Amino acid sequence: MENIFNRFLEWPSSHPILWKIILSAGVTLLYFLIKTLWRRWMEQKIVDASRRYYMRRLGDYLLILICTVWLLYIWIFDEQSTVRFAQFFGLIGAGLAVALHETISNIVGWIYIIWRKPFRVGERIEINGIIGDVIDVRIFEFSIIEVGGKRLTGGEQSTGRIIHIPNGMTLRHSIANFDTGFPYVWDEIAILVTFESNWKKAKQILEKILNDHVGGFAESADRAIQNATGRYLIYRGKTTPILYTSIADSGVQFSMRYMVPPKQIRSNRNKLYEAILEAFSRESDIDFAYPTIRYYDNLHEHKQQVQNHHETRSS
Repeated sequence: MENIFNRFLEWPSSHPILWKIILSAGVTLLYFLIKTLWRRWMEQKIVDASRRYYMRRLGDYLLILICTVWLLYIWIFDEQSTVRFAQFFGLIGAGLAVALHETISNIVGWIYIIWRKPFRVGERIEINGIIGDVIDVRIFEFSIIEVGGKRLTGGEQSTGRIIHIPNGMTLRHSIANFDTGFPYVWDEIAILVTFESNWKKAKQILEKILNDHVGGFAESADRAIQNATGRYLIYRGKTTPILYTSIADSGVQFSMRYMVPPKQIRSNRNKLYEAILEAFSRESDIDFAYPTIRYYDNLHEHKQQVQNHHETRSS
């Protein structure tokens, strides 16, 4: 019996490679077991979806780190294996650096995302012309749910498509964050009325609609700017709604400019458009303008002094 026990103890040293394979398989099985139990526990105990997501990610990263160190210890940290590993890595290291350039870039990009935090899960960003809300960040890629795009004419609404973007793109392309730092953006709506309309009355109506529906964002935008000045060099400007007047080809154009949270752009546009349609429908001297073809009689439609000049010449 003692002989069998001694042979069992000596077996790992006589079959080192096979023993390391068995240990590695055990570490792998233990990884999946702990990961499954950890996620089940969080599903039962943590109600908040955002907190549950971050706890799941933290657990995954720690578990991967521990198992990776464990596997390295199994395969590398003995004298002979260390020498062989150093020789092997020295021979193929340069080749791997070239072949795995994109993979390494994605890992560095992931470190940049975790360390510098150009965006967090739940925030709306734009990168390389793609706009979306971040829903997941992994070691090699992050995922966003697309907003706008060619499939939607209204824009600023989710298309339902999930786009997976390599982390390395954060190192090669600029990132626009709609939430971090200053969680408001300027939005504009153009309203065109005919030249014959009472444009002064139209402007008064539009100013009232702006102040009633989106004027409340100005106060919270002021507070957001004050908070952002602690991190960025931002000069405080006007945050209240602004109405600009200009002359277009088909009429008098009003540009309604106002601050709004980026995820509320479409809902606020809908409120403004409906309010404008309802207000203008009650006014007989205000009409919307649109591209038309008009024949102009210079003699009969021109200003009165020019018409009198023509009548004098004809007499």
